[in-house]
Amino acid sequence: MDVGFSSLRSEAVGAMRTALVSAENLQLTLKTELSQEEQALTHTKSSPKETHKTGNEDLKEMLESNKDSLKLEAMKRVVGLIAKGKNASELFPAVVKNVASKNIELKKLVYVYLVRYAEEQQDLALLSISTFQRALKDPNQFIRGSALRVLSSIRVPIIVPIMMLAIKEAAADLSPYVRKTSAHAIQKLYSMDPDQKEQLIEVIEKLLKDKSTLVAGSVVMAFEEVCPDRIDLIHKNYRKLCNLLVDVEEWGQVVIISMLTRYARTQFTSPWKEGAMFDENNEKAFYDSDSEEKKDQTEAQPYIMDPDHRLLLRNTKPLLQSRNTAVVMSVAQLYWHLAPKHEVNIVTKSLVRLLRSHREVQYIVLQNIATMSIQRKGMFEPFMKSFYVRSTDATHIKTLKLEILTNLANEANISTILREFQTYVKSQDKAFAAATIQAIGRCATNISEVTDTCLNGLVLLLSNRDETVVAESVVVIKKLLQTQPTQHSEIIKHMAKLFDNITVSMARASILWLMGEYCERVPKIAPDVLRKMAKTFTAEEDIVKLQTVNLAAKLYLTNSKQTKLLTQYILNLGKYDQSYDIRDRTRFIRQLIVPNEKSGALNKYARRILLAPKPAPVLESAFKDRDRYQLGTLSHSLNTKAAGYLELSDWPAVAPDQSVRNVEVIEPVQEWAPLVGKTKKPKSDKFYSDDEEEKEEERSKSSGSEDSSSSSSSSSSDESGSESEEESSEESDKTSSDSGKSSSGSEKSSSESEPEQKKKKKMTKAPQKKSKPTAAFSDSDENGNGPVAQASSSSAESSSDSETDSEDDSDSDSHATQQKKKRDVKSKPKVEVKSKVEVSLLDLDDFSPAPTNAPKSLVVSSSLLSDLEGLSLSNISSTMQVTTPSFGPVKTYELLHHMTGKGLSAKYHFSRQPCLYQPSMVAVQVILTNSSDHSLEEIHIGDRSPASLNIHCFNTIERLEPEASVTVSMGIDFSDSTQAANFQLCTKEDQFSVSIQPAVGELLMPSTMTEQDFSKEQGKLLGMNETSATITMATANTSSQAISKQVLCAANVGVVSSSANNFHRFAGRTVSSRALVLVSLELKESSTALLTINTEKSVMASMLLRDLKQALAQA
Repeated sequence: MDVGFSSLRSEAVGAMRTALVSAENLQLTLKTELSQEEQALTHTKSSPKETHKTGNEDLKEMLESNKDSLKLEAMKRVVGLIAKGKNASELFPAVVKNVASKNIELKKLVYVYLVRYAEEQQDLALLSISTFQRALKDPNQFIRGSALRVLSSIRVPIIVPIMMLAIKEAAADLSPYVRKTSAHAIQKLYSMDPDQKEQLIEVIEKLLKDKSTLVAGSVVMAFEEVCPDRIDLIHKNYRKLCNLLVDVEEWGQVVIISMLTRYARTQFTSPWKEGAMFDENNEKAFYDSDSEEKKDQTEAQPYIMDPDHRLLLRNTKPLLQSRNTAVVMSVAQLYWHLAPKHEVNIVTKSLVRLLRSHREVQYIVLQNIATMSIQRKGMFEPFMKSFYVRSTDATHIKTLKLEILTNLANEANISTILREFQTYVKSQDKAFAAATIQAIGRCATNISEVTDTCLNGLVLLLSNRDETVVAESVVVIKKLLQTQPTQHSEIIKHMAKLFDNITVSMARASILWLMGEYCERVPKIAPDVLRKMAKTFTAEEDIVKLQTVNLAAKLYLTNSKQTKLLTQYILNLGKYDQSYDIRDRTRFIRQLIVPNEKSGALNKYARRILLAPKPAPVLESAFKDRDRYQLGTLSHSLNTKAAGYLELSDWPAVAPDQSVRNVEVIEPVQEWAPLVGKTKKPKSDKFYSDDEEEKEEERSKSSGSEDSSSSSSSSSSDESGSESEEESSEESDKTSSDSGKSSSGSEKSSSESEPEQKKKKKMTKAPQKKSKPTAAFSDSDENGNGPVAQASSSSAESSSDSETDSEDDSDSDSHATQQKKKRDVKSKPKVEVKSKVEVSLLDLDDFSPAPTNAPKSLVVSSSLLSDLEGLSLSNISSTMQVTTPSFGPVKTYELLHHMTGKGLSAKYHFSRQPCLYQPSMVAVQVILTNSSDHSLEEIHIGDRSPASLNIHCFNTIERLEPEASVTVSMGIDFSDSTQAANFQLCTKEDQFSVSIQPAVGELLMPSTMTEQDFSKEQGKLLGMNETSATITMATANTSSQAISKQVLCAANVGVVSSSANNFHRFAGRTVSSRALVLVSLELKESSTALLTINTEKSVMASMLLRDLKQALAQA
């Protein structure tokens, strides 16, 4: 009785402990007042399920309470349960009630729960859809994003329209987090309803233009999921994605790199062509005679890498230093599939570094290295010791390292590798030891110098105690003997002696095959082996039985006297074997070798069939064919095509049109244009270095004598500028370079005398800044972008003048303009103008509000100035407004070919942006590329022709590495002429004469105005100021969109809205003299039109008419 009670008591104590542990996991507290006996009785009546249920009831009560603190605590516990993998789905009704809670933290946790269970509890989730829709308008971006996540997790077809609407709204959200969530929702919606593909592609196209690094990875993932074949969506965003890549999150980097790898294989030509890179890198030979001999070859078909191809390789290279192994692996596969062969080696160290990671990472990396090492042994040979097997490695890691070592084996290192293999053969890991023996066999076949050594070593292994080692050795020896059987009959005899001791079926079958294949070389031993096999035939494995039947047939044909009866006995045993394979083989062999009436003519060919010479097997790597899959993919790892795998296309024979990507060339310039108008924004890194920023910020803070000298110099230039205005508003040769400065003062400041201005230095500083934006242009556009950009350039000019003025205090007012001009030319190579521009950019904060005084323009007559005086900005005619350019395809021109430039190549394009350095200059962007195999130093601009040519040079580039590119900005004052700007592009050792000749359309800046103002201005420019012609237009160019596209492509003008469909108007100003240029096109019948150009510049008008006529006539 006591024994029974004590056992019952111990069971109760154990049950109680179990209950307490489970309660602790649920973060619950159980009452412990009950006695152990009562607890035992309670435990027997209720199951653990009910205890769990009680816990959930407790959470339900907390979730339904009125206190947010209790609800929040309950939700934390619920999310904790989910994190531990426990089922909390029965709490769904209680949780979903809190979806409309005003507590942000609680709402976030509720959304986390709903994302997990919305798919399972669809009916209940549908009841809260109105709440989710309201949450999409919530001020908190995380709530908006979470609501969209929950909505997309309810996988019910009926809400597809609601989801689509929500995704479209979220795609236009101001928060990048919400836009990122919309990209994720696209994939969910597509998997639920593929019919929405076209609408989703529109959203993807919109999101691809997003400049946020947070969105980039997600939208590319959506692109890969929904429409991976729509390469055309990537064209315009290719360069942006390349440039954003470094700043995208790691997951996004992997996705983008994978997509760009596929994109590049369709858009660029192969860099692996025979001798292609040779031509590119060996342009400069060691001797002149060599270069002359090779000249014809290099010019015949030189490979020039597409700049966009190089951009991708250059921007992914830094990611090899990433902490994330997936990113490193992605870059490695990109270089493997896209880079020229001599550049692939840069990924080697990064891949070897990954071998220090976890074994899962090691496994994938080693698989990829194994594939690489087959084709490029030289890549990993210096790091051979990294692939030596460690005792702590798992078997699959050891096997892969063994594979790589075998691939790397050559005549130079084979002795080291074989010594390593000798150690591996003694391993306790049987599978690894067997793999090592196979590796030794592969080394023996690949390197003929060590074949005999390996064979002798394998024969010694036949006496090993380990059966697995012996069996594998036999199999490998059998394969090696096939390469040169005549020399190794002794080895065959030795293996025959070991036959009785070998029990592994594959090894026994291999020995039998050797006996049969070379039975004429061992005529005494082979029949005896067959006799032994006849005894044990019924007990052998199928593979051994098959080889026994083959051996019997071969011996019957070569030595029938000794083996005839044995053969008949074995054939009879096989005839009644349980395996149908054995029975079929026996019947076939009997009909083949034993002559009778039924066998017919086949018997004559028995010897030729069975004893035919067989080719030696080729011992190949298991990874030989894996390169057909993209490295780093699941398909490559499994060596079979996985679902969703996208194959890499072959390189195109001819590169597709690269101009489809040109739209993004001007994006770096676009970035700073809107930023300049805003207050306290950091400057673009494109123009300034960090060091210069710090210096200039300090300099701007301590605005002492520099500011005062700046104001005095500017005011003196105001006087000279006002005088030149009265004389001529069109041609002022001496002061053309100072035209931006000459109008930098208001009427009040220009009328003041110099002594008064000197007294009021500080007072005139603010009005002067306010008037500067309106000097270069007569008005500002709605956003203020145009004039602010120009203001920065004019203020940059004044700041550079102020420094030179402060250096020389003896400047007289009468010679101010001339002396400034001289000093500018002399000091430009020394003075860092770029850093000075920053001072003016910082000063823009002072005049960002719209000025209220009347602006003054070079183009407007003095009578009109009096009419405009005192008007506010809003009342000024829109004729004076200058807009940001309408961007079209950028035309790139060659400045210097790499053959002429001894490896230095240069291309340029007109950015169609206001020039930062001086308002009268045309902004030009030059892309310098080092195509040689050595660094180029001190790249700068030398002499110019004519000497009076006003060019703002880029800062000297100290060093440009091989294959590197750099984009620099220049400013050139063409003085409204299409005459070429000639100058020298110099390196440390050489000078190259180059020239930039602008099209007449590039000498303009766009203006915007109303139709009425256009007509008014056009009325003032009649007679000799009007040039017109009737043109025949291409059929494709008759639509409004096509006309605008062709005109904007040919000339940098602005579109003027028109009420009539057959009228198209465009307006612009010349960059240098600000002369108005009006273009109008009146459509007539049968594809003809009247093209009219009104401007004071009659020469420019005729040239522009010719260019527009040609552009509109082209299809």
